[in-house]
Amino acid sequence: MLHLTEQQIRNLIGPDEAFRAVREAFAALARNEVHQPPPIGLDLTDRRGEVHLKGAYVEGNPHFAFKVATGFYNNPEKGLPTGSGLVMVFDAWTGIPAAILQDNGYLTEIRTGAAGALSCDLLARKDAAVLGLVGAGSQARYQFRALTRIRSIERVHIWSPVEDEIPRFIEEMSAGSREMVPEFVPAGTPDEAVSRADIAITVTPSRTPLVSADALHTGLHITCVGSDQPGKQELDHTAFRRIDRIFADHIDQAANQGELQHAIAAGLLERSDVTGTLGQVAVALKEGRTSEEEITFCDLTGVGVQDSAIASLTVELAVEQGVGNRLEA
Repeated sequence: MLHLTEQQIRNLIGPDEAFRAVREAFAALARNEVHQPPPIGLDLTDRRGEVHLKGAYVEGNPHFAFKVATGFYNNPEKGLPTGSGLVMVFDAWTGIPAAILQDNGYLTEIRTGAAGALSCDLLARKDAAVLGLVGAGSQARYQFRALTRIRSIERVHIWSPVEDEIPRFIEEMSAGSREMVPEFVPAGTPDEAVSRADIAITVTPSRTPLVSADALHTGLHITCVGSDQPGKQELDHTAFRRIDRIFADHIDQAANQGELQHAIAAGLLERSDVTGTLGQVAVALKEGRTSEEEITFCDLTGVGVQDSAIASLTVELAVEQGVGNRLEA
């Protein structure tokens, strides 16, 4: 069995590899080529912790995989990262364990960033150049890096529930070798960040709505990433009265644990009101944005096929490049 460390995985999988794997995963999902159980979630409320177990098999793939990802929100006070986890990869012909990917949550972070970038690329206006970020933590960094690889962003309005995260985010995201570093503008409220943006991304673990319906405006695309468990909510559910086209990574999952859950519970939406999935847009089974004036929305809850696809790619690249250690049974 192959064992890969986080650093080895980081050397193998970057934003470009993640974007390719995620796009292919959503395409396979849209073509009904994926066998995927419902996710398992575990809340450790007394520890401010949450656990996610997700996995899938894509027909024809040499592997299937399951990942365990954790988020413990008191960890920064202890000098530890918020997210961690690992991925278990199995041979799809025999069911024998093929690899343990000790990624410490890296693959979850980068595949989520790739999904956010894909949603914005498929659904935002082609001339969109102003980003509104609600959240400035670790996943916000992955969202920003992934998006700026495929879209030219000139300005970023950013708000965070933890105010001192904003200067750290700006300092880190201003560094590097990108040809163009956008202007960063701290926002006083989530609504301010969204109302001034062409593309908005919300990426917090909030359980109370942060963005109001009033912040949505003509031509906006908004992707919500943070709601991935029952009870989480970043967007006020009344905003769905103003949204023209609604998409999700997985409609049933979003209806149960994404932003859609609140609008459905309030009677503002039915599942049939959802325009389609991100994968259906990617393979042209559904049309994305149809005009420059529409408000489009994508609900990203994180699906197991993303984890399986990126894990399988990691193992394939590791074998090709002779990376990793072999563990004896």
